[in-house]
Amino acid sequence: MIYYDNKQFETERKYELYILHKFLTERYKDSKKAMNILKKCDDYNKLAKELGENNITFFSLFFLSDMFVVKDDNTARTLSPSHYDMWNLLNETFVEDKHDKINIVVSRGFAKTTVADTACAIWLHCYRKSIFTLLIGKKEDDAVSFMDTIKKVFTENEKILNNFGLLIDKRLKLNATEIEFCNKTYLRAIGSGTSCRGLKYGKYRPSVVIADDAQSEMDCITEQARENKYDKWCKEVEEVGDKAVYRNGKKIQSATKILSIGTVLHSDCLISRLARNNDYHTFLRRAIILKDKQTVDDIFESKLWLQCKKLYFNDRDDNSKATAKQFYEDHKDKMKFPTLWDEKWDCFTDLAVKYWENRISFMSELQNDASNIGEKWFKTVIEETEKYLKTLSYVKTLLAIDPASTTGKNSDYTCMVVGSQTSNDKFTYIRDIVMDKLNFKDYCKRVCDLLEKHEEIRTIYIEKNTFQGADVLEIKQLIANNPKLRDRHFEFINEMQRKNKDEKIGTIIDPVNNGQIRFNKDCKDSKEAFKQMKEFMGCQYSQHDDFCDIVSECQIRLKNLRSGRVTLLNRSCLF
Repeated sequence: MIYYDNKQFETERKYELYILHKFLTERYKDSKKAMNILKKCDDYNKLAKELGENNITFFSLFFLSDMFVVKDDNTARTLSPSHYDMWNLLNETFVEDKHDKINIVVSRGFAKTTVADTACAIWLHCYRKSIFTLLIGKKEDDAVSFMDTIKKVFTENEKILNNFGLLIDKRLKLNATEIEFCNKTYLRAIGSGTSCRGLKYGKYRPSVVIADDAQSEMDCITEQARENKYDKWCKEVEEVGDKAVYRNGKKIQSATKILSIGTVLHSDCLISRLARNNDYHTFLRRAIILKDKQTVDDIFESKLWLQCKKLYFNDRDDNSKATAKQFYEDHKDKMKFPTLWDEKWDCFTDLAVKYWENRISFMSELQNDASNIGEKWFKTVIEETEKYLKTLSYVKTLLAIDPASTTGKNSDYTCMVVGSQTSNDKFTYIRDIVMDKLNFKDYCKRVCDLLEKHEEIRTIYIEKNTFQGADVLEIKQLIANNPKLRDRHFEFINEMQRKNKDEKIGTIIDPVNNGQIRFNKDCKDSKEAFKQMKEFMGCQYSQHDDFCDIVSECQIRLKNLRSGRVTLLNRSCLF
């Protein structure tokens, strides 16, 4: 059975006749004329081939139906209206010649590679619309995987074989990254790190460039990396092809078409900059379809979604996700919101959970929105009482310290936190907080006070940048002179801090907002520390980053700290 347009077709031929009639009606704006053409036609395949040359949507649905149409013997999903919009844009670009450069910016998981990239490349070479197509993938492995898909279609798809012939011949150039087709066209795939300068197929320069997810996280991690990526694009990709040729004011040859397909990773990444480039026609879609002036936060901070989130992050419920999911199902009629692809994305599992677990990633990869600079990073700080924290059993505990050298009005704070994790490793509890302006001696003494208070501390991390280890020597001396501490074993980690602070603090945004990192509200400095965290907007836009920085360091160190739990064995096990 084949399922399309809310109809069911028992055979492939019945489905083919249906879409032939549908697209002929669209072409001639006349259903009766379309039906008459079909009745008089003695070769439906010839008609389909002719129709497909000028309509990429029809070509994809007819010749690549196994990819795009729901059938009992495949795993395809019903396409969304935006998938058809992508095909219409490709038609405007390659058939109607309305655009030379397009930038398709859609959510991860939206099948953009299959719908836009794969279908486009197959159409281009079936009809010889591109002599030399250059595909640029994130890495060469991605490019190779794409080429394998193309080879499979041209050697196994019966509709392609019956209508266009066998276009792949092993006697021609055929390897992991190159296909020379029998109709004298050529497809080459490279990784984004490979230079494309001077590439040619015989005398031909690339007539189409398809860049599919051609940027990686590493291309966006620093300002210099982002600048290098954009410079490489401008100097190589945009210069690899030919300009349009005009004679007597008439275009006789189109310019090289550039098709960029990707997802926003940063407000100044390659995809973002192309979206702001007026030379590109940008097609932008977001996973959650918002109303005018509505934000994603408006949805997930509504009453029912906040209740659902609280259930999801309930550390006293071993099946918290299932409980939250059931809550959503019980209130689905009020909580469900419109998505770009309802057939694929469940509002709770695929969107809400991803938003809660990693908001920054969600906003960039699913909403294509990286405009978070200047926003407050921490929306929620979950507070616990000291009484409750004392009831928990901890397997890992760490004292993390970021000292400051001065105590002036504009000086940084000396920050110390005692962080612990329980056996399930799901939550981190900041059990003690010191955030004060202390001179050297007072700072070292305060460390010993914390060691006395928390007998389970064995590991002490101290940032080395400020005192270059002098504080460690002083603290060790105080420990040696303290009867309550001198018989305990401590491991000191005293390292220089060279990590990018914003990137490090960024790792705790979602754990803090979701309540996976929880804080003792009864400490003397808790109120000031929480205020600093809630006002943090990135180091460049915040007066202080001390507390956020040391909490992130504590979280990272705790993850890598081995459990201190001791297991007692029966004596008989020794014999």
